[in-house]
Amino acid sequence: MRKPYVICHMLTSLDGKIDGTYMGTAACAPALSAYGEIRNFFHCRATLYGTTTMAGSYSDGLAGTLPASDKIYPKEDYVAVSDAENYIISVDPQGVLGFRADYIEKKNRPKAHVVEVLTEAVTNDYLAYLRRLHISYIFAGKERLDCPLALDKLDRLFSIDRLMIAGGGLMNWSFAQENLIDELSLVIAPVADGSTSAVSIFEKADFLPSREPAVFKLKEVKTLQGDVLWLRYITE
Repeated sequence: MRKPYVICHMLTSLDGKIDGTYMGTAACAPALSAYGEIRNFFHCRATLYGTTTMAGSYSDGLAGTLPASDKIYPKEDYVAVSDAENYIISVDPQGVLGFRADYIEKKNRPKAHVVEVLTEAVTNDYLAYLRRLHISYIFAGKERLDCPLALDKLDRLFSIDRLMIAGGGLMNWSFAQENLIDELSLVIAPVADGSTSAVSIFEKADFLPSREPAVFKLKEVKTLQGDVLWLRYITE
């Protein structure tokens, strides 16, 4: 199977958290700025997010109750026509996210076509909903996400050769679980809040099997403005 070069790029606190109150502090502001600038360094035309991250920051919430579709759509990949050269890859196994259009255009980021990564557990009504919006989708797994298959299809169907994974913790670990991350990029803010409920960089879903700890090799360390650290690791 084929796959893009995969970079996991995250902003974290000193205690390894990727969300929480620390993000709103003045001490974290330089790290937030650096995180955005470093995204461009990797030259990735596609960024992948999990369902929770998409619902909180990128999609228009949840789709809710959808009208019944008169047409039955086969559980086959759908590549819509789009003029966007960039992609937001939305991992949405059950098909619950809501959208207003087939693209997302965030401030200071290029317009990006949405590609939904689904499992065969998705409803026909949701497929009809995506088709009406001309949102591309691929199937990767029957009930659980098949990460290698998803990467293979993103490479073959969309010519994505470099992919950034940007959370959340469960999504990051799903790819690390199968040794699919080529590089780990961490921007570390000089703050900590000690939260026991905030999400960490990597979190294993209960249904995933146990494995040996993932090992990374340090590639580069940089000290940035505002006492921020940028760490780059590669997998062995």
